[in-house]
Amino acid sequence: MTKSELIAELSAVHPHLNARDIELIVQTILSEISSALSRGDRVEIRGFGAFVVKKREARQGRNPRTGSSVAVGEKTIPFFKAGKELRERVNRLHTRKT
Repeated sequence: MTKSELIAELSAVHPHLNARDIELIVQTILSEISSALSRGDRVEIRGFGAFVVKKREARQGRNPRTGSSVAVGEKTIPFFKAGKELRERVNRLHTRKT
């Protein structure tokens, strides 16, 4: 689901809200999550999951074209871990379909 699809879905579920207001709400939430992660903070949404920043150590990689070794520097990456409630809900949906 893209951000525009999320906004459209929320607009359909909540017709009493203006689409521009929903867009602003979604953008604000995503912006706050991004800001918190850039500060190194953890963002936890109960029943959904947690966003954290993980550190990847420097390592030796390979150039896929030439096969030569390449030094890959240390970096930090955003990471999402689904919460128990979300995992259970997804698993229930997938077991019904099969």
